[in-house]
Amino acid sequence: MSTAQRTPILELRGIRKRFGAVQALSGVDLEVFPGEVVALVGDNGAGKSTLIKTIAGIFPPDGGEMRFAGQPVALRGPKDASRLGIATVYQDLALCDNLDVVANLFLGREEIDPVSRTMNEEHMEQRALQVLRTLNVNIPVVRAPIAALSGGQRQSVAVARAVMGEAKLVMLDEPTAALGVAQTRQVLELITRLKQQGLGVLVISHNLADVFQVSDRIVVLRLGQLAGVFATSAASREQVVGRITGADVAEPRRAG
Repeated sequence: MSTAQRTPILELRGIRKRFGAVQALSGVDLEVFPGEVVALVGDNGAGKSTLIKTIAGIFPPDGGEMRFAGQPVALRGPKDASRLGIATVYQDLALCDNLDVVANLFLGREEIDPVSRTMNEEHMEQRALQVLRTLNVNIPVVRAPIAALSGGQRQSVAVARAVMGEAKLVMLDEPTAALGVAQTRQVLELITRLKQQGLGVLVISHNLADVFQVSDRIVVLRLGQLAGVFATSAASREQVVGRITGADVAEPRRAG
């Protein structure tokens, strides 16, 4: 089914955001469909992080419209975004190195046994194993501290924690930054599995090789404005770089 016949899980129209004298976003449009990976690219200061934080409910927009699953929404904070099914994994991952995998997955939402009034460690561990298995994440010992894991495994734990709350849209901020080749491959495979499970995925990345490998569409921001939308399969690296830098003034081919 083409995107024209489906309802976007996320739809932005004319989103604007200003910080004092700085116009961070100027009339940005964006769509993400279920089972689709959209890469958000642009130079430093293009507005990528501001847009992600607006979608996540951190920055209320100054104007424009946001729809989620076809319904207009107004986010008053990150909890509103989370309740809708928007999960965000930031570059710092926000993991606690001294806690194990299970504790990190349930941090802030620990399950309490109603009789003993202590944490239900056994059930939490079983659910953690189930979620990791669903995502095909290989972490042999879920009671190992986060500090003992590789970069790819840490990113996988952060993603697993994000999708435990019935996420419908997962946003990833530079998920392969500072990772080696094998760890990058692990994370890209995880993104593909999220897509295969029907989630919408929005990825910020400076790595165009990763972008072309994993995305279905590429959205380019430049100076807070939408600079182009490409179907990944029909685009070239030169076209995308040209829109990022402003060197290419030709209209990009839009995804259908």
